[in-house]
This record gives sequence, C-alpha cells and structure tokens, in this order.
Amino acid sequence: MIATISIDPVLSKFVILSMVIIVVGFILQVFKQPSIVTYLIVGVLVGPYGFKLVTDEILITNLGSLGLVLLLFFVGMEIHLPNLITNWKVSIIGTLIQIVFSVVVVWLLGKFFNWEINQVILLGFVISLSSTAVIVKLLQERGELFTKVGQNVLGVLIAQDILIVPMLIIMGYLGGNKPEITEIIKQIIGGLLIIGIIIYILIKKEIRLPFMSYISKDHEVQVFVAFTLCFGFSIITAFFGLSSALGAFVAGIILSSTKSTTWVHNSLHAFKIMFVALFFVSIGMLIDLQFLKVNAIIIGSLVLIVFVVNNAINILIMRLFCKDWKLSFYAGALLSQIGEFSFILGSTGYYSGIITIYSYQLIISTIALTLFISPLWINFARKIVKLHVPDNNFLLKN
Repeated sequence: MIATISIDPVLSKFVILSMVIIVVGFILQVFKQPSIVTYLIVGVLVGPYGFKLVTDEILITNLGSLGLVLLLFFVGMEIHLPNLITNWKVSIIGTLIQIVFSVVVVWLLGKFFNWEINQVILLGFVISLSSTAVIVKLLQERGELFTKVGQNVLGVLIAQDILIVPMLIIMGYLGGNKPEITEIIKQIIGGLLIIGIIIYILIKKEIRLPFMSYISKDHEVQVFVAFTLCFGFSIITAFFGLSSALGAFVAGIILSSTKSTTWVHNSLHAFKIMFVALFFVSIGMLIDLQFLKVNAIIIGSLVLIVFVVNNAINILIMRLFCKDWKLSFYAGALLSQIGEFSFILGSTGYYSGIITIYSYQLIISTIALTLFISPLWINFARKIVKLHVPDNNFLLKN
C-alpha cells in the first residue's frame, strides 16, 4: 500500500506569497518603488478580492500583527532615548493639537452631511492616526530615522500609539459600552509602569542583563532570549490594556541601554523582514476591488481629502516647533496617511452601532488606499522640497 503525503496548506500559502513577492518586487524595483508597495500589491493580488490564491485572512493578519511588534522592537533598540525625550513638545503637545484639529475639520464637514457627533468624533480619531509601520519602514530604508524630522515624526507616532487607548475608551462610551473601572485602572498602572521604566533607564544610562556571559556564547539561546524580551513585554502591555507594539518598543529601549544589541539584531532580523511583509500583505488583502470600482468617486475624494487635510494640519503643527519649512512640509507628508490602528477604531465604531456596514467599508478602503499611496505621496513631497541626505541642516546633531 502506497502512503500518500499531504501538502501542508500553511506551508503552501507561504510559498505562494514568497513567489509572488519575488516577481512583483523584481518588477517594481525597475520603477524604484519601496518594498511596502510590493507587499500591498501582493496582498491585493493573492487575497479574497484578487485571484484568491490565499483566502485565510485571519492567519495572515495574525502573523502580520507580529510584524508591527517586531518593527517597533527594532526601532526601540536603535533610538537614542534622550533625543526622543528632548522632543516631548512635538510628541505630546503636537499630537494632541493634531487630534483636536482633525476632529474639528471632520465636524465642519459633518455639518454639510448631517453627521451625528459620535460619527464626527470617530472619523476625526480615524484620520488623526498615522501609520507607524509605513513611516518607520520608509525612514529606515532611506537612513532618515535619526534625522531631526525622523525623530520628531517618531515621537508623534509613539504618542499616537499611546493615545489609542483613551480613544477606544471614548468610542466605547459613545457606543453605549462603558468600560469597566478595573480596565481603566489597569491601563493607568500600565502607563505608570512604562514611565517608571523610562525614568529608570534615563537615570541608570546603562543596564546589564543577567547571564550576559552565557547568552553571548550561545546563538540558539540568543534567539529565544530576544523573542522572550520582545513578545514578553508585548504581552505585559497588552495585559494592561495598552498597545502590544508599545510594549515591544519599550523592550527595545531596554535592550538599547545594555549597549549590546548586535546579537539581537542578528537573531531576529530575518523574522522581522518576513512578519513585516505579512503585515502589509494583510493590509492589501483588505482592498475590495469591486467595492472600489462601484464607489470610486467617493473613495477617491475621501483619500484626497485625507491627504490634503492631514498634510496641512501636520505641516502647521510641525512649523510651531520647527523653524524650517522644508522639514515641516516633509514631516507633514510622512504623517499624512491613515494608520493601521484606525482599523481597530473603525471596527469598534461598526460593532458599537456608530456607523453602518457601508461606512465601515468606506473607512477600510480609504485607510488601505492611503497606506498604498503614501510612499508615492511622500516621494512627491520630498522632491518638492528637494531634501537630500546627508544635509547638515537635515541631519540630527547629537
């Protein structure tokens, strides 16, 4: 009797994705497009609204969420914490002003369409969040993460990731679902814990991990230690009702203070590439081409409005803290798209009854398209202001 060998469906999906990424990536390299565009196009092609080569959206989305965690983990390892703290005015005050401005702009638009106040607040929150994954990836690819504009933008992104928690609480109230007092207490404790860790690192300046002599000699142990630190802190912040990516970012900062991050980079870099790619592929899979075709005019108008409004708001805010118009314009372009956490706000609004299924689809399509177009928009803005790296006025001076 001949034994039959079954093909692992998960393995076959990864092979298909890898092959399509290679082909599309090769084509887009000719046009000098960033890898993000490749992953998004692959998501459209292989997803349920494309050729349906990969239909397990939950698997890809769950694995893709690990990419955002790993991305923030690596960013945390590479940043200079004192420089990030120095830009606290841009991060905190600037972000709060931006959110208020976004809600006000949506409120003015809502007066013409008779939107209810809870819909106005929801849409204002949605457009106020920028994409950490897109911006950090682009800044890293261009070597601009440690420039003045890179550090200012990164500070805003971290502040937005923190503020997603009170936004969700507010949406819960607007939808009639009041959060438990225990959840609010947990989030406050989690926030204080993160602040305490950051203050401790600033005071100590350098931290030594236990068993470093043993860890440094065994590559296999290094992989598991790196995974434990990254995802362990993610689980801790998630337990306190905060962003899991924020926990990974804090873990990266802790490792950065140990002055020995080379082994972590070597252990997890390949995983980061794979999972970050899956994150963007999962975004591409959300784009319903038929829905886009039927609602092309309204979605196109929404995308244009989002880019123009976000660009204008962020340029003005950056100009308050930066004397250079070029840097302000470029920072505004970087922050102009709608971020991945806005998907969570949109789904919360839908399941709370604040918006209809049609409005939810419009939000998903608009977010996905802004993420897709964002690299092109940023390139266009960069050419307008004619920024070149290195540039003594552009680079961050330590």
